[in-house]
Amino acid sequence: MAINASIATVGLVKFDGTGNFGLWQRRVKDLLVQQGLVKALYGKTKKPEKMTDDEWEELDMKAVSTIRLLLANEVMYDVMEENSTAGIWLNLEKRYMSKSLTNKLHLKQKLYGLKMTEGADLRQHINTFKQIISDMLRIDIKFEDEDKAMMLLTSLPASYEHLVMTLLYGKETLELEEVSGALLDHYQRKLKDSAESSGEGLVVKGYQDRGRKKDKDDKSARGRSKSKSKAVKCYKCQKKGHIKRDCPEWNKGKEESFTSVNVVADSESDGDMLSVSSSTDGLNNSWLLDSACSFHVTPHWNWFDTYKSINCGSVQMGNDAACTIIGMGTIKIKMSDGVVRTLEEVRHIPDMRKNLISLGTLDSKGYSYKSENGIMKVSKGAMIVMTGQKISSNVYKLLGNTILGGVAAVVESEDDDTLLWHMRLGHISERGMRELHKRNLLTGIKSCKLDFCKYCIMGKQCRVRFKTATHKTKGILDYVHSDIWGPVRTPSKGGAQYFMSFIDDYSRKAWVYFLKNKSEAFAKFKIWKAEVENQTGRKIKCLRTDNGTEYRDGDFLKFCEEHGIKRHFTVRKTPQQNGVAERLNRTITETARCLRLNAELPKIFWAEAVDVACYIINRSPRVALDGKVAEEVWTGQEVDYSFMRIFGCPAYVHISGEDRSKLDPKSKKCIFLGFKKGVKGYKLWDPVAQKVVISRDVVFDEKSMTKAFKEEKSQAAESSNNIGRSTVSDRPKRNKRPPVRYGFEDLVSYALLTSSEDPSTFQEAIESSEKDKWMEAMVEENESLSKNKTWELTELPKGKKPIGCKWMFKKKEAVSEKEGERFKARLVAKGYSQRHGIDYDEVFSPVVKHTSIRVVLALVADQDLELEQLDVKTAFLHGNLEEEIFMEQPEGFKQPGTENLVCRLKKSLYGLKQSPRQWYKRFDSYMIQIGYTHCEYDCCVYVRILEDGSYIFLLLYVDDMLIAAKSMYEVNRLKSLLHKEFEMKDLGAAKKILGMEIRRDREARKLWLSQKNYIRKVLEKFSMLDAKPVSTPLANHFRLSGSQCPKNEEEIENMSKVPYASAVGCLMYAMVCTRPDLAHAVSTVSRYMANPGREHWNAVKWISRYLKGIAEHGILFSRQPGTNSVVGYVDADYAGEVDDRRSTTGYVFTLSGGPICWKSTLQSIVAMSTTEAEYMAVVEAAKEALWLKGLVKELGLNQGGVQMHCDSQSAIYLAKNQVYHARTKHIDVRFHKIRELIVTGDIVLEKVHTSENAADMLTKPVTTAKFKHCLDLVNVSSL
Repeated sequence: MAINASIATVGLVKFDGTGNFGLWQRRVKDLLVQQGLVKALYGKTKKPEKMTDDEWEELDMKAVSTIRLLLANEVMYDVMEENSTAGIWLNLEKRYMSKSLTNKLHLKQKLYGLKMTEGADLRQHINTFKQIISDMLRIDIKFEDEDKAMMLLTSLPASYEHLVMTLLYGKETLELEEVSGALLDHYQRKLKDSAESSGEGLVVKGYQDRGRKKDKDDKSARGRSKSKSKAVKCYKCQKKGHIKRDCPEWNKGKEESFTSVNVVADSESDGDMLSVSSSTDGLNNSWLLDSACSFHVTPHWNWFDTYKSINCGSVQMGNDAACTIIGMGTIKIKMSDGVVRTLEEVRHIPDMRKNLISLGTLDSKGYSYKSENGIMKVSKGAMIVMTGQKISSNVYKLLGNTILGGVAAVVESEDDDTLLWHMRLGHISERGMRELHKRNLLTGIKSCKLDFCKYCIMGKQCRVRFKTATHKTKGILDYVHSDIWGPVRTPSKGGAQYFMSFIDDYSRKAWVYFLKNKSEAFAKFKIWKAEVENQTGRKIKCLRTDNGTEYRDGDFLKFCEEHGIKRHFTVRKTPQQNGVAERLNRTITETARCLRLNAELPKIFWAEAVDVACYIINRSPRVALDGKVAEEVWTGQEVDYSFMRIFGCPAYVHISGEDRSKLDPKSKKCIFLGFKKGVKGYKLWDPVAQKVVISRDVVFDEKSMTKAFKEEKSQAAESSNNIGRSTVSDRPKRNKRPPVRYGFEDLVSYALLTSSEDPSTFQEAIESSEKDKWMEAMVEENESLSKNKTWELTELPKGKKPIGCKWMFKKKEAVSEKEGERFKARLVAKGYSQRHGIDYDEVFSPVVKHTSIRVVLALVADQDLELEQLDVKTAFLHGNLEEEIFMEQPEGFKQPGTENLVCRLKKSLYGLKQSPRQWYKRFDSYMIQIGYTHCEYDCCVYVRILEDGSYIFLLLYVDDMLIAAKSMYEVNRLKSLLHKEFEMKDLGAAKKILGMEIRRDREARKLWLSQKNYIRKVLEKFSMLDAKPVSTPLANHFRLSGSQCPKNEEEIENMSKVPYASAVGCLMYAMVCTRPDLAHAVSTVSRYMANPGREHWNAVKWISRYLKGIAEHGILFSRQPGTNSVVGYVDADYAGEVDDRRSTTGYVFTLSGGPICWKSTLQSIVAMSTTEAEYMAVVEAAKEALWLKGLVKELGLNQGGVQMHCDSQSAIYLAKNQVYHARTKHIDVRFHKIRELIVTGDIVLEKVHTSENAADMLTKPVTTAKFKHCLDLVNVSSL
C-alpha cells in the first residue's frame, strides 16, 4: 500500500515501450531514492558491509516490485524472468537505450530534422528538443553546450528571427539554459500581449472645450468662412468645399476596415482625435501629414526647440491605456527645399509612436493643401511651405528632416528637478524614479523624463541580460546571499582593497563591509550576523556563497554549523549560481562608478562611492520586489528622501565659534561623501585639511553640479547643431566621418591596447598608490624639457591666446626582462586649439614603411649583421619652431611668483600639429651632416657606405630607431654621434619594434618576426581566448556580400552593439606587420565596415579563432644558398566578389626566404575573362616589384630582374607578346607597361604550377592542406 501511495503521489505512469524511456527511468530512480531503495540498482556487489543478506534481499525485492508496478503488460513480459533489481534495470536499458549505430542514427536524424512550425507551442518544442538531447546523452552522443543552443535557435521558424539575432549578438558564447530561458520569457510576453487589444485609434480628451461638433451643419460648430471652404479640396474624393474629415465618401465607408487611418468614434463633444497608421511602422523619425489629427504631436522630447512642461490633456488609446500630454513647444524642420520652418504648438506625448502634423490646424491658420499624383503640397498664398509624398495606404510622409532641439534637448523646464533627483539617487533609472514619483516621495519632479547621461553609460553599460530569477523566499533572513568583490589597484582611504556584500533574498536589503584582506571575511560575517539578528529578532537560516577559500574556512564552517546556518555553495567556476550576489555587486559598482565619475573624484574614494551606492540601492524600487523598496520591506516603514544629496557635491560646513576668529569665514567648503553609520549627520571630505569631517550643520550646493551638467550638454548640442556658412562647392564632397556607432576609440592606432588603469589626470596620478613612480616620471619629463630649453616664461602679449597642456600617463612593457615595467609621463600641448596659418602651416611627416623594416631585417638575417635599437627621449622637443606659440604652464610645476606668466615655446612639443614635421627636418639635416643619405625609395631609411665596402643602415619611425651594420664598432660610432646631438636611450640588441617581436639565432643565421603578445591581447580584448581554433582564416562556407548587411533599423541597432570596426582594425594591424596569411580574410571583412551584418561578424570571429590556434606564427628570415634576391608570387581570383563580380589580386614578395611585402585587394575594374584578371594582377605586382628593386639596390643588394611567378600561361603569353585582337583590344594602355618591363629585364615573368603558387591563399579561401603549403612556401611558421 505504501508503495502504491508513493507512486500515486508522484503521478508516475506505466512505461509501455513507446514513451520517453530516459525520462521515465529518471523518475523511477528518484522514486527509489525517496523510498531508500536506490542501492538495489547497482547489484549485490555494492551491498553495504553492515547490511545482512536478509536485509539486502528484502531491499532488493521492494525495489523489484516498485519497478514492476510501473511497467505495462507488454514490457512486463520482457523482464518476467529477471528476479533482481539490477537485472531488470540492465534488461530495460539494453532494450530501450541501445548504443547501437542504428539507434544513434535514428536520434541524430530526429534532432537534425526537428523544426518548429509557425504558431506551434514553443514550450512543447523546447521540451521535445531537450528530450532528444537527453536520450542522445544517455547513449554517449555528446554536444558542446553552445552547439545545443545553436541547434535550438536554428530549429525556430522565421517569426523568431529577430529574437535569434538578438541572442546571437548578446554574448560571445551561448548556453542552452540561458537561450531556452530567454525564448520562453519572450513567448510568455507574446502570449500576454496577444490577449490584449492592439487598437490603433487614439482619442485625446482635453481640459478645454474645443467646441467641435460631429454635426457639420450645427451652427454652434467651429467653422470656416464660406469663401475659404469653397477653396478647400478634399484629398479623399478630390472635390472642393470640405476636407477629408468631413468627406461624405469617408463617412460612408468608415465601417469598412481601413489601414491608413483608424478613428475611434467619440460620444463626447469635446473629444479631439488623433490617427495612427498600422502600416507606417518604422517611420518613427518621420512626420506624417494627417487630416484626422486635431493638433501636431510627437513622442520625441529632444526635438523641441522651445519647450514648456504642461498638463493639457490625456490620450485614450484603443486598448483603454491612458497616455498624458506632458508638454508643448516648437520644433524646427528643414524642408526639402532647404528652408527651415518652425512648427508651433506641438504636443509632447511620450507614448505616441508616430509624429503627426495636423492638416486641420494648418488649415485653421490660413494654409491650404492639395494632393495629386501621390504628392501633397501645403501652401500659404503662392508659396509652397511643405511637401509630402504618398508612401502607402493613403499616408503622406513629409519630405524634410527634424533639426535637433537647442533648448529642450538638454534643459528641462525651470522648475523640474528630475535631473537633480537622478543625481541624488545615484543615477537611478527613469523607471525607478517614476515609481517613487507615483508615490509622491520625490518633490519638484514634473516630467520624470531623462535625457542622455554620459555617466550612466560610462558606469553601467553592459551586455544583454538573458534570464531573470524569480523571487520565492517566504521571510526575512530565511536565505542570504554573499560575495566578495575585488581586489582594486587603488586602495581606499582606509586601505581597503575588497568589499563584502550581503543581500537578504526576501527583502533584497543589502549591506557592504570593506576588507583589507579576504581573511577578514569571517570576522565581518559575525559582526553582520549579530547586527541583523538583533534588529529583526529572526535567525539566519541559509547562506549562499561561491566556493572561495574565505567562505570555506574551517572556523567559518564550524561557526555556521554551531548556529544552525545551512551553507549552499556554487559549483566551481560557475558564478551564475550565485547570481543574486553577483548582480548586486555589479549594480553597486556601476552605481558607484557613476557617482564617482559625476563627482569627478579620484579613484581613492571608491569605497565612499560604494557605501553611498549601497545606501541608495536599498532605497530604490526593485524589480524583484515588483517595484517595492528594499528598506521599506525590511523595516516596514516608509523611506524619507528629504535628506538625500548628490554624492560629491560642494558642501559648506559650519565652523563653530571656538574654532575661528570673529573675522574668519563661518563655513568651509568640503565635498559630500555620504552618511556616517550610527551618527545623525553628513560625512564630508575637507580637501584642505585632507581629512573626513562629520557634521549636521551643512549647506549643499547641488545646483552647481546640475548646472554644469546641463551646460556641458548644451555646448555639445550647440556644437553638433551649428552649421558653418561656407561658399557652395560646385560638386559634393564625400563625408569622411565614420558611422556614429563605431565611436572615436575605433579610429586610434590598433597597435597599442592601452590599460584603463593608467591615470587620466594629474590629480589621479598624485593620489594613486603608485604616485611616487608617476611623480618621478613627471619630474624626469620636466627636467628633460628644461634641459632642452623648450620654452621660456614671459608675459602674454596683448591679442595672443595661450594654448593649454596636460599630462599623459602610460605604463610601458619592459623591453628586457631585467628592466621591468616603465612609467612614462608626457607633457602634451592641446594642439587641437591651434589655428591653421597662424599657429602652424605644414604638418606632414614621413615614417619608415613596414616593408622597409622587413627588407632590412631580411638582410640582417642573411648577412649576419649587428642589430641595435635606440629610443630618442622627448624626440619632438628637438624640433625648432618657426611660429610664435604661447602655452599655459604645466600643472604641478608652476614656479612661485610666476603663476601669471605663460610659456613661449622655442622648440616643438608633443601635441603640437607641426611637431612631427619639425622633428623629422631636424633629424634629417643632422644625418646628412654626418655623412648619411636617405634612400630615394624611403626617406626614413638612412644609408652610408663604409671604407670596407659594407653598408650601415638606420631606420627611423618617429622616435624609434634600428641600426644595422656588419661592424659593431661602426654601430657604436653612430650611437655616439647621435648621443652628442640628441638625448638618446640605448636599448641594446633589438627585441621589439612597433609591437613586432624580434628573435634571432645567429649561428643558424635565422631571424623570426612575430606579434604573439599583441595577438593574445586582441583575443583577450574580444573574449576569444577560449575559442575553438580553426585551421584557415576564412572557410569556404563564408560567401560574404552586401545583401547580408542590416536592412532595417532593428538590425542596424543590434549590430551597433558589436565592436566590428575595432575588431577588424586590430586584425588589420597584425596583418600589416607580420601576418600575410590574414591578408585575404581581413581584406574581405573590411569591405563591410560601414554597415556590417551578422554573417560578417561571424567571419571576423572565425579569423580570431584561426589566430587562437597559431598566435605564435610569424615571419622567418634565413640565410639563402646562392644569391639572395627578391622573388614574387602573383595570382588572381576571377569574379570572386559577389556584389560587383570584380576579381581579386593577390601577390607576395620574399627576401631571405621570408615575406617582405604582400597584398590582397579587389581590382578597380571588372575583368571580362580569367586571362584579363590575371594580366591586371601581374601589372599590379610589377609596380611593387620595381619599388622593391630600387630599395634593395640602395641597400647594396645587386638585384637583377625581379623574378615573378604566375600560374596563368595565357597572362604570361599576353605580357610577353604584343598580340592585338578582339579579346584584348579593350585593355587599358596603362596595363601594357608590363611588356616594356619584361623587355628591359626589370621583370622576369615565369610560369609556376597552381599548387606551388604561394599567392593562391591571398585571393580566395583554400583547403587546409593547400593553405599550409602556401605558408611553407613563404616561411610563415613558429620558431
